[in-house]
Amino acid sequence: MTKKALITGVTGQDGSYLAELLIEKGYEVHGIIRRASTFNTGRLDELYEGPQKHGRHLQLHYGDLSDGSGLSRLIAEIQPDEVYNLAAQSHVRVSFDAPEYTADVDGTGTIRLLESIRQAGIQPRFYQASSSEMYGKVMAIPQTETTPFYPRSPYACAKVFSYWAVVNYRESYGMHASNGILFNHESPRRGETFVTRKITRAVAHIKAGLQKKLFLGNLDAKRDWGYAKEYVEAMWLMLQQPQGDDYVVATNETHSVREFLEIAFGHVGLDYQDYVEIDPRYYRPAEVDILIGDYAKAKEKLGWEPKTRFADLVRLMVEADVKLLHDHRSGNIAVRS
Repeated sequence: MTKKALITGVTGQDGSYLAELLIEKGYEVHGIIRRASTFNTGRLDELYEGPQKHGRHLQLHYGDLSDGSGLSRLIAEIQPDEVYNLAAQSHVRVSFDAPEYTADVDGTGTIRLLESIRQAGIQPRFYQASSSEMYGKVMAIPQTETTPFYPRSPYACAKVFSYWAVVNYRESYGMHASNGILFNHESPRRGETFVTRKITRAVAHIKAGLQKKLFLGNLDAKRDWGYAKEYVEAMWLMLQQPQGDDYVVATNETHSVREFLEIAFGHVGLDYQDYVEIDPRYYRPAEVDILIGDYAKAKEKLGWEPKTRFADLVRLMVEADVKLLHDHRSGNIAVRS
């Protein structure tokens, strides 16, 4: 019998990679999109409009984590076997400017979705997109599943709320519910306002003579960066286990924004110091200085480990943005990565 999966946040980086993975595995995949996202489905075009795989397209439904009744209707209608909650206001810096909205969608939204499932009387396996930002002012290095949280942004606070909501529903109602504590994960599909994609897009434009400067904030912040396409496989593996649990998904390496710049600009023969300027507007009110995750549990229990190294990921993203720019200028359709 064909499994059905429901993905919130399907138009995003992770959602699009996850939808591809599940369709390749023969799932019937449903995605929830906000009405505001109607024209933001570029990452999904091949899945939604292209050749059918296993006889199915991706099926999209209008919905929003701020609308509990709408979520209940969709859950009852679709009757999914697996639910992946990837929807969020996911930009940390923006969360300081829109804290209430971030808390409502990223925090209370998870409760609405869990309640919709519980009240529908079905028992799908549930995945929650938790975040390494929950560790914030880190209490231990590297961070594991048992490291205490110390959130340093409204985004991180909301994610901590959702994390414990998932644990509570797992323990209170016997739900097969898992938290994936994903550390930073990037790809050519990363949104252009996130620092990694902002850098690689600027590299392509500066190399082509279309941009002169790149303005950034804290270059010394250190993050554990992996490849998003690999991380969605870990999400799927969590829901194939006998019981729900919580897992760190990371590379166990940390690199600074400065290192990212050095590799990205160096890949096209440029020195980042000639083009990058610091703009205080991009500093956060409370900074997270270092994140590095220990994925030992994911390796042992799920058989998952990262394959793409940091420098290879940076070069992959630069090459994709160089190609994207070339395709746009020549009028060709860009190839998805």
